[in-house]
Amino acid sequence: MQKPPLDPPVADSAPEVSCLTGYDEQHLITYLRLLDAEADGADWREVARIVLHRDPAADPEGVHRCWHSHLVRAHWMTEHGYQHLLRGGAPH
Repeated sequence: MQKPPLDPPVADSAPEVSCLTGYDEQHLITYLRLLDAEADGADWREVARIVLHRDPAADPEGVHRCWHSHLVRAHWMTEHGYQHLLRGGAPH
């Protein structure tokens, strides 16, 4: 696996599959930032602006779905996805 980019653009939703994807590998740092913000009790709107580069004022529901989707995937990574990383990452 290559070193993940620091600040890649995000899709409207994170993957919802039970295997690691290339998208997940590219967004490892994004997932960590989301988990850190959650642990700090940060407001989702601020996190969406800073981490996801989305404007919650422009589309509150869409940006909330994007934030939530990526946060759910970040949690999946801590529970399941890391095992895929240990086995060599996403299939290419």
